[in-house]
Amino acid sequence: MTQENSHSSSYQLWGGRFTEQPHQVLQELNNSLSLDWRLYADDLDASKAYAEALMRAGHLNAAECDKLVKNLELIRYDWIEQLVKFQASDEDVHTVNERLLVELTGELGQRLHTGRSRNDQVVTDLKLWLRKAIRETLGRLSLLISSMVEQSQSHLGVLMPGYTHLQRAQPIQFSHWLLSHAFALREDCLRLLELRDRCNVLPLGSGALAGNPLGIDRLWLAERLGFAGVTGNSMHAVGDRDFVVDFIYCCSLVSMHMSRLAEDLIVYSTKEFDFIKIADIFASGSSLMPQKRNPDSLELIRGISGLITSNLAGIMMTMKGTPSTYNKDFQFDKQYCFQAYDKLAQSLDVAIGVIETMQVQRHQLEAALSSDMLATDWAYYLVRKGVPFRQAHHHIGRVVTLAEQRGVDITEVPLGELQQICAAFGADIASVADYGYNVQQYDAIGGTATASIVEQLRLLKNLVKQLGEQS
Repeated sequence: MTQENSHSSSYQLWGGRFTEQPHQVLQELNNSLSLDWRLYADDLDASKAYAEALMRAGHLNAAECDKLVKNLELIRYDWIEQLVKFQASDEDVHTVNERLLVELTGELGQRLHTGRSRNDQVVTDLKLWLRKAIRETLGRLSLLISSMVEQSQSHLGVLMPGYTHLQRAQPIQFSHWLLSHAFALREDCLRLLELRDRCNVLPLGSGALAGNPLGIDRLWLAERLGFAGVTGNSMHAVGDRDFVVDFIYCCSLVSMHMSRLAEDLIVYSTKEFDFIKIADIFASGSSLMPQKRNPDSLELIRGISGLITSNLAGIMMTMKGTPSTYNKDFQFDKQYCFQAYDKLAQSLDVAIGVIETMQVQRHQLEAALSSDMLATDWAYYLVRKGVPFRQAHHHIGRVVTLAEQRGVDITEVPLGELQQICAAFGADIASVADYGYNVQQYDAIGGTATASIVEQLRLLKNLVKQLGEQS
């Protein structure tokens, strides 16, 4: 980068009405560069578009606009190559970019901020960044869903106990359990897609709070920067961080779903269950006990959920007491937003690896099935014989109690004794003792029958395809 003009090493975007420099402790607290430097590309993109808007409004000629745009690209190059040097007076990324531009173009660089406030500048930059963050988060969710789909396809037909209250409930397919988590992630994708569309309105051109009086064409700016429209009220635009809250909320829900998935996998990987085996590359050992294989990857995913949710609480508490329009409290929005995004990205990357590499223990899954889990299907058997469900439920409860008292499976209770409990029992009750047969009866949409699971797989594949087309 070459310098056209030499300027003071202390560059401020404000200060003309002050007689003293800010106290050092305030400067340190006020400095947000350690966080918002990552907005540098978004800030440059918005500045290029704004320079063009100034030219269209007659505040720059074509040569001046071209010079600003070219030098903004030079600044981008220096950021990419890590050549940018910060100065003590650099409050934030906006100060850095403007200082560098003025160093390159002199007084012309100072004209770029005509009619623009950091209030509308920062919220625009953050929305540009958020658009990319949503896209990248959706990409990771798509990969995780794809890994679940692949494991589910590979293990279609593998049976396991389904649980409620962590107690054995009914036989299901392993694929049905895994896809239950995939469908939670599907809802997360839909939420993020809705947020992406809803927050895609441009705040630039709102000024500090009253709007822009210099003929800036905001609709043109919106189209230039890829926004679907413009904000309708300038005061609301500069004071709005609802989109940040919404994004962190979406991240919190994803992390909560990831935590529940991790909890299931942690339980299922114990010796007591032994349903799955976590790959060595996603497990760790003990510093004392040589035999240990700890699911640290999953425990970290579970722990991250609390951190991201605390960011949601933090941004809500920060916003709740602020008066209209922009307040310096908003500086912390990026801390909450960036950390939620970063930690969720780490969590998703680890989860993708865990799901792709985990070993499904088919023998242990199916060995865990027990005849008491057939009780619901036995009740349905009586329903098909014309017995009202509440009566059928009561009759099967008596059968279960009788079997427990004798220490046998319900399938070992003699037919004659079953008929003493309910005359509707017949010899065909033996067919209901087949786990696979019973699972296939649950063929309504969303059920655990193979035909239903195939449809679930189709829906998820379509979502993955849709996300790929939009990336």
